[in-house]
Amino acid sequence: MKTLIIAEAGVNHNGDINLAKKLVTVAAEAGADVIKFQTFTADNLVTKGAHKAHYQTLTTNSSESQHAMIHNLELSHSMHQELIDYCAKYEIEFLSSGFDIKSVNLLIKLGLSRFKIPSGEITNLPYLRHIGAQGKEIILSTGMANLEEIRDAIEILESAGASRNKITVLHCNTDYPTPLIDVNLRAMITIKNVFDVKIGYSDHTLGSDVAIAAVSMGATIIEKHITLDAKMPGPDHKASMEPQQFKDMVAAIRGIELAMGDGFKKPSPSELKNIQIVRKSLVAACLINEGEIFNSLNIAVKRPGTGISPMLWDEVIGKKAIKKFMPDDLIEI
Repeated sequence: MKTLIIAEAGVNHNGDINLAKKLVTVAAEAGADVIKFQTFTADNLVTKGAHKAHYQTLTTNSSESQHAMIHNLELSHSMHQELIDYCAKYEIEFLSSGFDIKSVNLLIKLGLSRFKIPSGEITNLPYLRHIGAQGKEIILSTGMANLEEIRDAIEILESAGASRNKITVLHCNTDYPTPLIDVNLRAMITIKNVFDVKIGYSDHTLGSDVAIAAVSMGATIIEKHITLDAKMPGPDHKASMEPQQFKDMVAAIRGIELAMGDGFKKPSPSELKNIQIVRKSLVAACLINEGEIFNSLNIAVKRPGTGISPMLWDEVIGKKAIKKFMPDDLIEI
């Protein structure tokens, strides 16, 4: 199964449509299937007195409010349409997380084929109902959530009209960057087993090791932040991958997909040629005259594997030699 790789542009466009287009270009060139932005207005998302997350205070002006920071990162309706058209040109899917019902309605109007629910909205009941009622593919991020909160969100989506087989649940940690000790990739498997859903992983660690490991554990979606330059100002750049790093991650994931195979244990086409070279046959350990009885002293097991298999040892012992065998001759019966 091919992993859906989402390049999370998020707000790394810094409110600049030209920067956003460059992110589309590099994501497509890196081999991402989808590029994801964020749809919101500051006034609908956050109160004017709300504090920033700790990581945001480290990467942006600490005296600036969360509302002020977010206001500068909004994408207008026209910017959304421009990006959708630009994504079509580069044959990469446009996706965006709507952070409130009004933003979701904009995405509906723009004709998106799936919805991405960000971690912060997993306890937003009216929002979940609205998305569930659309009957489309849903990607649900679960950062900061426990199993009961995930269960509640899935049940709300289903009761509103969503089908569980159209829901993919992403394991996620919302610290930027996520310390390895807090990743807990096994929780992704727990989510799959408990809720019988497709699973994926939204990665906020540095590097690509954890994302690649998630694919080997069954993730069907990988989401990873992308930036043009990790040194740019903005809340998420420092925890994002630069274009070449992202391209290398995509290549590694595609390699892992090939290596995962179909799960059936059998000789591969590339190793069939080695069977006769590496396996062994029954051979004469010494001169054996016609009519002699084969025993454990006069036969041995040696390469190549073109003769009688050593697995037939018990059937050969005690039989008479049908002809004369020189040392190392393959035994015939």
